[in-house]
Amino acid sequence: GDARVRGQTGVVSERRGSYPFIDFRLLNNTTLSGEIGTKKKVKRLLSFQRYFHASRLLRGIVPQASLYLLDEDYLGQARHMLSKVGMWDFDIFLFDRLTNGNSLVTLLCHLFNVHGLIHHFQLDMVTLHRFFVMVQEDYHSQNPYHNAVHAADVTQAMHCYLREPKLASFLTPLDIMLGLLAAAAHDVDHPGVNQPFLIKTKHHLASLYQNVSVLENHHWRSTIGMLRESRLLAHLPKEVTQDIEQQLGSLILATDINRQNEFLIRLKSHLDNQDLRLEDAQDRHFMLQIALKCADICNPCRVWDLSKQWSERVCEEFYRQGDLEQKFELEISPLCNQQKDTIPSIQIGFMTYIVEPLFERWAQFTGNTPLSENMLNHLRRNKAKWRSLLHKQHSSSRSNDHSGQVTGSQEQTLNEEETP
Repeated sequence: GDARVRGQTGVVSERRGSYPFIDFRLLNNTTLSGEIGTKKKVKRLLSFQRYFHASRLLRGIVPQASLYLLDEDYLGQARHMLSKVGMWDFDIFLFDRLTNGNSLVTLLCHLFNVHGLIHHFQLDMVTLHRFFVMVQEDYHSQNPYHNAVHAADVTQAMHCYLREPKLASFLTPLDIMLGLLAAAAHDVDHPGVNQPFLIKTKHHLASLYQNVSVLENHHWRSTIGMLRESRLLAHLPKEVTQDIEQQLGSLILATDINRQNEFLIRLKSHLDNQDLRLEDAQDRHFMLQIALKCADICNPCRVWDLSKQWSERVCEEFYRQGDLEQKFELEISPLCNQQKDTIPSIQIGFMTYIVEPLFERWAQFTGNTPLSENMLNHLRRNKAKWRSLLHKQHSSSRSNDHSGQVTGSQEQTLNEEETP
């Protein structure tokens, strides 16, 4: 069908699952679109029944007809984990296993309930569940990194940030709902390749968005499409839904890594001038953008075991793109060459140039709270571990050198790699 939906406001929104570019078959092995549609409808129907049952159990409501779709032990452990959802050491991988791959839906249902959003916005429970299922299913499970578990991880981090005292006391229910929705949907329908890949393969989305924030625009428009299709907010005044759609766009577009300096400079200016007024909706929105940016790249600030898993997953996705580029005789993108770009070197560069500057400013904003200090401590320890692993790799390559010697130029190259 048409890859776009034009809604009441004239905003063009992407329909789900539309990535017909030359090599998409390599990313998704299913070919017959009719078959995909039928399977997806059946899966969505079955999934909805499972999610609805699980959520009733998580809220302590025992169904009249006992329908054990998940082992009671697993549900009990998932309930226990949700009671600690505000803890920074929350293991999203374990939670995803305990919820049978439904971490995003289960987490969102719980958080919307905890924050009182269902009551405040008079949301229909069945419609809300259906919308969450639509979002979760629009993530590609075959992506090692940009999948629904990443979305759930970002949503859990956002929940932690929304509870920071400096921010929490000023937030309205609308702010909280926007923050959670943007976190959950910020990478929806991600194809597992980056913007330069879409541009050089002449993908239709690159043309549609004129090579600017291509993926982020698509994530936003896809989210709008699902919101309208689900009619989750249909009972709200038109001007309210329009405002929600625009603010969601502003939040999701802020996750474009190409805009990192723009946001850092603005945040630094606010902090240096001490002119943030969180009573002002505009300033609150800016800090929600910063919070989402932090949540999106917080993996290096998690405990080592979780952080390492995310690092390996994102690099696996990079390497898959590099393999595609090699297959189609395209220039291999930076960080995507498995022979040259090692996980430790990629992570050290990412932490040094992207993560540290942002989280140091976030800590300055929060007033160095226990959470901010905890994140920075993990970041420093994790960076030291990657440096150690990089050093071991270099030592191993030295010892494996057939001549047993490292030339002066090789030594210089190694030292340069160790110091991004």
